[in-house]
Amino acid sequence: MTIVYHEPPSELSQETRDIHRALTSLAEELEAVAWYRQRIDVTQNDELRAIVEHNMNEEIEHASMSLEWLRRNFPMFDEILRLYLFTSVPITEVEEHAGEAGGEAKEGPKERAAGNLGIGSLKS
Repeated sequence: MTIVYHEPPSELSQETRDIHRALTSLAEELEAVAWYRQRIDVTQNDELRAIVEHNMNEEIEHASMSLEWLRRNFPMFDEILRLYLFTSVPITEVEEHAGEAGGEAKEGPKERAAGNLGIGSLKS
């Protein structure tokens, strides 16, 4: 799977091209995870299954590295990942529950992206 450019690459900033590279790498790693997972399900030989599972885990590591690079270099990824990852509430209710525990802003990422930092009023 390759994520294609929709605009001429020569007209895009270096930052946008690097983000494109990271997104493409992430997609390729996740596709490889899916392939290995399927092979694990159908492989009859235990030793081969263990090797394929090891390979799958390596691809998960690579995908995680790409995702972390995106988080560090694409601010909206950082914001959204901080909102959704490592929570215990139902995924579709994360935005509703933001702020109930841990003092996070109650508004969702769209509202924060619009300029509301969720820190409340600075007036006493």
